[in-house]
Amino acid sequence: MPVNKNAQFRYQILDRCFSDFHHRYDIDELLEKVNDFLAENQGESSMIKVRQLRDDINAIRKMLPNDVYLDAIPLDGKKCYYQYTEKGYSIYKNQLTPNEVQKLHSTIEMLNRYRGIPGNAWLEEVISKLECRFGVRMSSDNVISFEQNEQLKGLEYLSKLIDAVVNRTPIIIRYETYKGRVLDSTLHPYHIKQYNNRWFLFGYEEESGKIANKALDRIQHISHADVLFRPNTEIDFAHFFDDIVGVSIPNDDVEKESIILKFTRERFPYVTSKPIHKSQTVLNEEKCLIALKLKPTRELEQQILSFGSDVEVVNPEWFRDRMKNIFEKIIKKYFPMQKDCTDSTYLCSEK
Repeated sequence: MPVNKNAQFRYQILDRCFSDFHHRYDIDELLEKVNDFLAENQGESSMIKVRQLRDDINAIRKMLPNDVYLDAIPLDGKKCYYQYTEKGYSIYKNQLTPNEVQKLHSTIEMLNRYRGIPGNAWLEEVISKLECRFGVRMSSDNVISFEQNEQLKGLEYLSKLIDAVVNRTPIIIRYETYKGRVLDSTLHPYHIKQYNNRWFLFGYEEESGKIANKALDRIQHISHADVLFRPNTEIDFAHFFDDIVGVSIPNDDVEKESIILKFTRERFPYVTSKPIHKSQTVLNEEKCLIALKLKPTRELEQQILSFGSDVEVVNPEWFRDRMKNIFEKIIKKYFPMQKDCTDSTYLCSEK
């Protein structure tokens, strides 16, 4: 049975006391030390009694190697203090550098944003063990936040899909397409990716015979597929997304192109400080021109549209025409009578 979070924290505090050769902790001081920590971080309701403390001490004794002991050493003939027999020993001893501990701290902070999501109880235990094992504890202060859509559908499937990827388990997915069709497909899951605050599953789809991309918020049901797993022998997902913006999988015949964009002088510093894609280079700083070397996708179009009138597609010509057509459709939505007008739009609307 997994150790709960409070027990992990209690063991951590006790371990520090048992390792301290500059101070002698008797049972009362140990209880005070543990309860002070629990009250501050978990609330007074989490505080323990002496009986639980003695159970914790015995539990730690069982964790020790054969050559290390946790002695109860008589103190003034009345009480005993508790200390490891080996100076410097700790059940949580690790060789992490301060820089590595800081990186681990950041990792735990990122994992914390998924606490409380339905189906992610397993994550609670993982985070608690990391916090306790390496002595990295999150502050109760909210010092950092991440963009997260807590109302997004499909998050309840996330832990199951992670298990399927890790354990190489084929699954049957009931999926609703963006056109409203509901289909069942047999998928061999390979990779899970987050993009634009949504989660996507990639794997080999038997029905189509190719790698498919499934958005978790469109999944309606997941079940086990009674087929042999087809291992991934073709795709390196560490570099699979290098040539695109987003998660859309272009057709095999789509080639990388040099997309040249011109920005307004006001927006140019923003784009250079936050590149659209890792291939981005500055062609001409004076003219505010940048170049992207990638395969055009719908997500790239959406990125460009997000800049509104601050950007212009210069090349290639076909992509410029495509974006032009999109903007023309937008204009028609806002100015439906524009084509019938011989005067300005506002004069036309008054007729």
